[in-house]
Amino acid sequence: MGTLNDLVHEHTDLAEADVEWLHQLVGDWQLLSDLSFADLVLWVRTPDGWVSVAHVRPTTGATVFFHDVVGEQVRAGERTQLDDALASGRIQRDSDPRLRDGVLEEAIPVVRAGAVVAVLSRQTNVGTMRAPSHLELTYIGCGDALASMVAEGAFPVTGSPTGSRRGAPRVGDGLMRLDVEGLVTYASPNAVSAYHRLGYDRQLIGASLAEVTTTVMRGRGQVDEGLPLVLTGKAPWRADIDGRGTALSVRAIPLVVHGARVGALLLLRDVTELRRRERELLSKDATIREIHHRVKNNLQTVAALLRLQSRRLEDGPGRTALDEAGRRVGAIALVHETLSTSFDETVVFDEVAVRALSALVEAATPDGTTRVRHEGRFGRLRAEDATALSLVLTELVQNAVEHGLGPAGGVVTVRADRTSVPGPDGEGSADELRVLVSDDGAGLPDGFAGRPGGLGTQIVRSLVAELGGSISWRAREQGGTDVQMVLRPRPLAT
Repeated sequence: MGTLNDLVHEHTDLAEADVEWLHQLVGDWQLLSDLSFADLVLWVRTPDGWVSVAHVRPTTGATVFFHDVVGEQVRAGERTQLDDALASGRIQRDSDPRLRDGVLEEAIPVVRAGAVVAVLSRQTNVGTMRAPSHLELTYIGCGDALASMVAEGAFPVTGSPTGSRRGAPRVGDGLMRLDVEGLVTYASPNAVSAYHRLGYDRQLIGASLAEVTTTVMRGRGQVDEGLPLVLTGKAPWRADIDGRGTALSVRAIPLVVHGARVGALLLLRDVTELRRRERELLSKDATIREIHHRVKNNLQTVAALLRLQSRRLEDGPGRTALDEAGRRVGAIALVHETLSTSFDETVVFDEVAVRALSALVEAATPDGTTRVRHEGRFGRLRAEDATALSLVLTELVQNAVEHGLGPAGGVVTVRADRTSVPGPDGEGSADELRVLVSDDGAGLPDGFAGRPGGLGTQIVRSLVAELGGSISWRAREQGGTDVQMVLRPRPLAT
């Protein structure tokens, strides 16, 4: 079974603009399915007939198809309603509805820029339906209005918000129908209850929704700037209403006949709990960023104190040790500084690497005889991996500058390559990060094998092991040293 995009490109030569129109329709057709209590199947024309490329079931009623019909093909002439809808550009409904196995079928042409680009079949399971209530009749009427807009090329509405992003309302959450003046002609029980929670306990039918909402929100702070257009049904957009501790998400769908607006549908959803959780998350995010900011400040203070202390010592092992400790603390502080501006606990490590390495080389060789070059891509890393890798690179580059290049200077190159490899035991996939630190200096001392003799080497080996990797040193044929690391960073999502 292929995706809509795959099936359309495999079986048709529709233009990209037409394919995008179908994607927009499928992105918003749950609304039409729920209002119609019907399954919807999207069909596109092939040289031999038709192929179904998408299917949606209603959440408000019984489904017709218990199996997915995407990818099914029929020959031309086998589904005459599809052929007639394509040829006429009009919805095909029999005057005497054709019932087959208790299913009412209709064909709706999908029109874009005046041309039929596909056909939508609507199948309703009437065998399970009882005498419809006022709510169900209103739903069906609204569904028919949207179907007519599909056939006129007026739905989906370009730029209209779709999907469930941040609590987008659905049909069952609450529905209102407005006339062209913005007066309420129908309000579902859930919609009435939502306005009761806002503090409005009078009759909604016949009232101006914009005036009603203004009344309940008077004196309650800032109002969403798009709210007036939404409440009058003039704009296909979403807005929030806040009042009395209740938050409603409202979406408007203007109803259009022959290019003229005749009213609107409004969907309402109580998103009070969702907004409360969002505020909690924002507060937690701000707190975490503030903690990282304070940790960064404290680490920078420690690094400054170490530098002050080292200046009081004569040249020798003690001063060198303090300088190295200050440099390591500074590398950790840089990661926390980056985290303090991020909205999660991950770091785009390339930014950290460029800043850290440039500052390190500039401090070590202020005369500019040594340059650092960054190639490739580290990508995004979790905070703990970023801290470890920052310390490793600091140690390796500092060692290359001091012992590899020396006073003569040269070039230090840090190259990163991130690829996806099979996961442990061959299941799934994992990221592999290969890092090469090269210099064009004097090369390795005789007998060097990366043994854990110095503190810096011990730190590097320990942190590389923590990153699930390995490290090796080798002399370059053209002079200098290559340090190769193969790392397995932790997955970003756990």
